[in-house]
Amino acid sequence: MYAIVDIETTGGHASAGSITEIAIYVHDGKEVTGRYETLVNPGRPIPRYIQALTGITDDMVADAPSFEEVAEQVHNLLQGNIFVAHNVNFDYSFLKYQLDAAGYAWQAKKLCTVRLSRKIFPGHPSYSLGNICRQLGISVVNRHRAAGDAEATVRLFEKLLSSDVDGAVAQALNARSGEKWLPMHLPQEQVSGLPARPGVYYFHNAKGKVVYVGKARNIKKRVTSHFTGNSAGRQRQEFLRNIHSISFEPTGTELMAFILESVEIRRLWPQYNNAQKRIESRFGFYMFEDQQGYLRLAIEKRRKYTTPVFTFNLLADGHRLLKELVRTFHLCPKLCFLQTGTDTCTGIKEQHCKGACEKKEKPARYNQRVIEALTHLQSNQPSFVIVDNGRAEHERSCILMENGKFYGMGYIPRDVAVTDTAMLKDFLTPYPENEFVLNLLRQYAGSTSGKTVSI
Repeated sequence: MYAIVDIETTGGHASAGSITEIAIYVHDGKEVTGRYETLVNPGRPIPRYIQALTGITDDMVADAPSFEEVAEQVHNLLQGNIFVAHNVNFDYSFLKYQLDAAGYAWQAKKLCTVRLSRKIFPGHPSYSLGNICRQLGISVVNRHRAAGDAEATVRLFEKLLSSDVDGAVAQALNARSGEKWLPMHLPQEQVSGLPARPGVYYFHNAKGKVVYVGKARNIKKRVTSHFTGNSAGRQRQEFLRNIHSISFEPTGTELMAFILESVEIRRLWPQYNNAQKRIESRFGFYMFEDQQGYLRLAIEKRRKYTTPVFTFNLLADGHRLLKELVRTFHLCPKLCFLQTGTDTCTGIKEQHCKGACEKKEKPARYNQRVIEALTHLQSNQPSFVIVDNGRAEHERSCILMENGKFYGMGYIPRDVAVTDTAMLKDFLTPYPENEFVLNLLRQYAGSTSGKTVSI
């Protein structure tokens, strides 16, 4: 038995909207055996644009029952039946949310007449209820009212059942089929064709624009996990409605997928990615020349459009490094902002400052040591290659860190030795670095020495 349903609501997602009208047609696969419809008092004003669309006004629902009052009857009609609707996840999420709130546990198998129409009647320019019914010669009376749309869905469903020569309905009801969870506009074939391997995947909207980038150890499994469950939140419902297609880029390893995802989020700035969009709060050494011609080193928080001469994550790390440079290269703590105020320079007292702060040392000599200190700091950063599985048997993946900076990654033939950096770069694609990638590579290199080659 089927329960063919349509609802009208005050808004587009269940957790912040309410039902204003519901129609349920019970169907045995051949004909309608029962029907139910009622207006519902949503307990809140109906937005003007919704009133204009549906024709349901606040006055019409003022004396209607609340959902809690009709919940038992609705539950009894739905319980044990296959739930059928046009864009089924929308109606299902509202009813499940409202039934749960009324104290009725309910779960059902689902069929979406949008997805079934695409399979059984392919090639139509639009599968909205009005357009597909018009194409198939089904009349729709009282469009955007629950009973009118539910009755049109009944006629559409009957046509789908009678034309289903390839078993699309049975396939959709298969317990192992995840199709019932898929977004309304996303073709099942695209999900079925995803590889079970590491990589990055992209969700595109109706215009082809990337709205989300994700990484995975297993692309197919991770993509499928996005669509399970019935969260009633606005963001999730909007997210699902905007997914029209998927593309992907396989990588040799999950680490490469992590890196590529981070790079792509910063390149594409997708609508639904939030975690890596925050401004980075990393610190750095900044160098400038003062009015007397002395090079000054300062620790500052890294900001957009600024270029530090060296970067680090923790302020304490910066102070420790700068103090080491001051002592090793006889720099002035005052000119490096480690000491402020008018007291005598502690570097002069400890005999590692040669008096630049008191103009006893000329800028040229002092500046030469500042440059030597920075050269030493940068040259002592590690250079290494992370070598791991490729995308196929004949290749290996390579990620290059050079003097503490991320150069890029790519793939080399298995018979090529990883010894020469210049040669290796011919096989690699340069990528921009960021704080997330650098931290990831440093941690990975420290914990997987068997896959790391020093160069």
